[in-house]
Amino acid sequence: MARVKGGTIHRARRKKVLDQAKGYFGSKHRLYKTAKEQVMHSLSYAYRDRRQKKRDFRKLWITRINAECRENNISYSKFINGLSKAGIEINRKMLSELAIDNKEVFAGLVNVAKDALEGKIVKETVKPAKKEETKVETAKETKEDVTKLTVAELKKLAKEKNVEGYLTMKKAELIDALK
Repeated sequence: MARVKGGTIHRARRKKVLDQAKGYFGSKHRLYKTAKEQVMHSLSYAYRDRRQKKRDFRKLWITRINAECRENNISYSKFINGLSKAGIEINRKMLSELAIDNKEVFAGLVNVAKDALEGKIVKETVKPAKKEETKVETAKETKEDVTKLTVAELKKLAKEKNVEGYLTMKKAELIDALK
């Protein structure tokens, strides 16, 4: 049997690692062994830090909100609690942007939170409807849009209209039964 050499495969593998190590300092971008070790570490750091970045940004937003809350004579925890009691659902990223760019609006939110903590505001939350619910409601109003719904949404609609045997029906049968 003839001898098979794997030179091209080895060269390609090493070249790929050295290309990934481009820009590293010293022998880490020149020598395969050290480059491979550094690339492995770099990939694990990148994986870890993609998750860490989300935590770091949340910490930053909370720090900015807390600083602006202290200027308005309220603690961060009381502010967030007051907003939830008032029924205001706004994320921390937007709150931190308001704290930086629009201090008057933020001060208004602080006043709303303080009033909610004192019990002056009655909680009237208007939660946004889920996408599926709005699709089902629009399908009830216009029968032409039934074809755009998914099978799960069609089955939910068929259940509401008490269509018999809707669980075993296919999409076309469900559409016919709903029309």
